[in-house]
Amino acid sequence: MKTETIHGQIIAKANHYQAVSGKGGTRRIIKDEKIRAYEKSFIQQCHIYRNKRISGRFRLFVRVWHSSIRFDLDNSLKTLLDCLQMVDAIEDDKLCFQIEAEKHIDKYHPRIEFAILEVNEQKNIFQ
Repeated sequence: MKTETIHGQIIAKANHYQAVSGKGGTRRIIKDEKIRAYEKSFIQQCHIYRNKRISGRFRLFVRVWHSSIRFDLDNSLKTLLDCLQMVDAIEDDKLCFQIEAEKHIDKYHPRIEFAILEVNEQKNIFQ
């Protein structure tokens, strides 16, 4: 199992959507520039898991170094899973059956480290 590191403060998608005008006076929700910039940075930095196309159940191991305690760990996980789909590391985040996550603080070098372990569908991981 290989570990990949992505440098930069991971952005919580929940806090970075904006409402804009749509057709016929409707409103639609889009990502703001901060989340798009993070996604672009993730895509540029992700090399180990890019195009792995994991299509079965998997376990995700994550260590997140936030620049401040004010950032939530759980919001980081959703962003990470979405970015993994963007780089074709995984086919669908619904295939994630277990997450082991840690939160750390590094004011000057925020980053995430993650590893993905494919799980045999027939094997019970708690035995």
